[in-house]
Amino acid sequence: MEQRILKATAEDTGARLDAWLAGQLEGVSRSAAVRLLEEGQVTCGGRPAAKNTRLQGDETVCVTLPDPEVVDVVPQNIPLDIVYEDDDVVVVNKPKGLVVHPAPGHPDGTLVNALLYHCGDSLSGIGGELRPGIVHRIDRDTSGLIIAAKNDFAHQKLSAQLQDHTLARTYECVVVGNLKADSGTVDAPIGRHPVDRKKMAVVANGRSAVTHWEVIARYPGYTHVRCRLETGRTHQIRVHMARIGHPILGDTVYGAKKPVPGLRGQCLHAVGLRFVHPRTGEMVELSCPLPEEFQEVLRKLAAKK
Repeated sequence: MEQRILKATAEDTGARLDAWLAGQLEGVSRSAAVRLLEEGQVTCGGRPAAKNTRLQGDETVCVTLPDPEVVDVVPQNIPLDIVYEDDDVVVVNKPKGLVVHPAPGHPDGTLVNALLYHCGDSLSGIGGELRPGIVHRIDRDTSGLIIAAKNDFAHQKLSAQLQDHTLARTYECVVVGNLKADSGTVDAPIGRHPVDRKKMAVVANGRSAVTHWEVIARYPGYTHVRCRLETGRTHQIRVHMARIGHPILGDTVYGAKKPVPGLRGQCLHAVGLRFVHPRTGEMVELSCPLPEEFQEVLRKLAAKK
């Protein structure tokens, strides 16, 4: 069992507790939040709370999350593009289309299955049965660098860096339209979409989310952008760029519904990763090239200049 302590603020006043929890707890849907409330796993101000409880804006909310269900995640010999590896961490350049961890609809064939095969027993168990070693995630249709911990010591150190922002992640993307400024910051809280629970959205009671962006190159009708994450919410860059009116090219969830010919999913790549090595304390800075598919998009755009 894992216990999480959450603090409501004045901005949360009047929000339904079940909806608020879904926005605060990554990976917890509103229906899952309702189940936690019905099972007595949530207290508000020290007392068991009902799902229709309305927040007053100053409560301390305590949530007990159940342990992940034990499942048989089998090692699978899936080729990996390993960028860095030692006894504590492994960094992989994840290809587009590869799911990070098993989930409904994707019971195997994931990065976790591949890492179990590659690393054997040397993966941190902190992520639970479904996510051994996984410190942070990348969407299925996003490519690029992702780090996994090979022991619990490394996992705890890297998770702390994720919280204090010393684990830095840089992405490149192509967005629709021309950004007026050369750089900027999107500071907008992200939570589960109030209607479509498969999507995320900027919502008042969401979790803090900050994305810094800068223009790399401009093309007719499109912009090549570099994004640096200060936080790591689900779909953060996709939601934030759509929020400012410039959805990522090929993103059929937050942008145009029609797929882009020759492009699988969104044109988004995790190009850089910087972290303090959990054991040596030395700074490790890694990068990987843009995938061929991304480069082809840039070539086509450049030809139209």
